[in-house]
Amino acid sequence: MQQRTINRVLTGVTGAALAGMLVGGVAAASHDDSAPKPDRLLAQQQDMAALNQKAPEKKAPSKTPAESRSKSAAKDSKASAPKAAKKKADKGPKAILSGSTTASYFWDDGSGINGDTGAPASGKPMQKGMFASPSWPMNTKVKVTYKGRSVTGFVGDRGPGAPSHNGVMLDLDTYTFRYLLDGGKPSSKYDAGTGEGHLQGVKWEVLSWGSGAGTKGDPQPLG
Repeated sequence: MQQRTINRVLTGVTGAALAGMLVGGVAAASHDDSAPKPDRLLAQQQDMAALNQKAPEKKAPSKTPAESRSKSAAKDSKASAPKAAKKKADKGPKAILSGSTTASYFWDDGSGINGDTGAPASGKPMQKGMFASPSWPMNTKVKVTYKGRSVTGFVGDRGPGAPSHNGVMLDLDTYTFRYLLDGGKPSSKYDAGTGEGHLQGVKWEVLSWGSGAGTKGDPQPLG
């Protein structure tokens, strides 16, 4: 009977010990489950990387309507500048009559040099830009062009004389003659300095008729 009692006691102690071990194991297992596992950490890191990649890039601030209009207006202004300059040039005096002739040169100041016959017929002093015509009205505004060079002057004297019957319908002042020839300056008022006495194929354009004595229209020989 004593032995039976001892066995019962041992059985109870052993059962209690086993029960305690089971409870401790469950608690330990529960504690371990709360710690992140390697697979879960990797998944979280991948999620964070995906979020960073999807983050929107910062864009430059869009232009305001006022800025866009300002830049557009500036561009239009630059584009229209050459057109405006060309339009302005086109608004220059228009020729009312034009043609071409052979031109000579003169400088009449009463010196008697080179057949100088005295002061110009218009009564104005001899000067640069004064031309002589055998027939056009005095003070007629004329533009002459030769080899791309042009000079605008006025009729202030009569001439050429006899040469006008051979097609020489303009006498140019010495400075205009030399400039049209080669862009240079004459040796003196009386000498163009090149040995040339005539320019063939000078283009002339009447820009306005003068109010002085003379005849409008194509140039006519003197006399």
